Amino acid sequence: MDIMLAIARESWRILEDSSVYVLFGLLVAGMLKVFMSPGAIARHLGKGRFAPVIKAAMLGIPLPLCCCGVLPAAVALKRQGASNAATTSFLISTPETGVDSLAVTYALMDPIMTVARPAAAFITAAATGLAQSLADRPAQAAGELIPADFSCTVDACCDGLDCPPEEHSRHHGLGRKLVAGLLFAQGELWEDMAAWFLAGLLLTGTITVLVPEEVFTRYLGGGFGSMLVMLMAGIPIYICASASTPIAAALILKGVSPGAALVFLLAGPATNLTALTVLWKVMGRKATTVYLAGIALCAVLCGLALDAVYAGLGLHPRALIGQAAELVPAWARLAGALALLGLSLPPLYRRLGSWGGAHSHLSAPPEGASGTLSGAPT
Repeated sequence: MDIMLAIARESWRILEDSSVYVLFGLLVAGMLKVFMSPGAIARHLGKGRFAPVIKAAMLGIPLPLCCCGVLPAAVALKRQGASNAATTSFLISTPETGVDSLAVTYALMDPIMTVARPAAAFITAAATGLAQSLADRPAQAAGELIPADFSCTVDACCDGLDCPPEEHSRHHGLGRKLVAGLLFAQGELWEDMAAWFLAGLLLTGTITVLVPEEVFTRYLGGGFGSMLVMLMAGIPIYICASASTPIAAALILKGVSPGAALVFLLAGPATNLTALTVLWKVMGRKATTVYLAGIALCAVLCGLALDAVYAGLGLHPRALIGQAAELVPAWARLAGALALLGLSLPPLYRRLGSWGGAHSHLSAPPEGASGTLSGAPT
């Protein structure tokens, strides 16, 4: 019982430290949703061989989509004419970062990691996308442009082609867009993230309380071997960028090097077995192989480089971690934690209900069955 209480206390502390930054990230993410046109994004990723790769890497960094959430967006870009290379770049940079996860990184880690994370995501996405472009045939690399989707980002009321801009502007003014962005942030976006984020907090509390510091210091304190271990841990699992952040912060506090933690932050959100299966089907075996190899190589190199930065500056990561949370007053941290918990209860309830419904559906006998193995009447 004492251990459970200790885990709960540690998880709550992390929730308080990160809550205000998570809420801010959700707000910005909602505004990006309604003010960024998907049609304009697709236009920039359709033509050319190398420029779309760089644009895709840059566009993906602020977008708040997890690894599975980015898949339909990437498939849509592919169908709208984006090349394999640009699609690969977008698929990597988008789930590895996002305004929400960067806000949590600043709250729970330090400014160096907050800058290193999007920089490493950009490098990984751009390098892998360029490698994909070189591996593709010229026809594949150029992409085949299909008319972009210009439909309304507020409520899809029109396709954006037959609707006069001035009429549409009156229909959805600034106030309507702000409301739509807020509804998206607390609804669809947090609906996908809430369970994973809270699970990440509980796992973080468990690591902090139960795992001895010597284990991490001895085996994951730095070096190439540490990077490979974190890479092997991150590739197969599903974890979103925001949920992976408190776990990485706890690992650093236990003695894991910042570079090894960065490898986990890059590989975990960008890969999982489900996503790789979908990529294999949509983009092909060679593109999927380049995707996975590019993430693995760039993540390890970026991790080694980050450890060198800390060593060169003479900084100890555990001395810097979590200082941003101290800038927020205690009352604001408590209010933010309660607000975030309140937002999380409805999606958690619905997720548990869907799991229970699926289990009941699987366990119930087919309609018309008698309930006996032979099917004979009782």
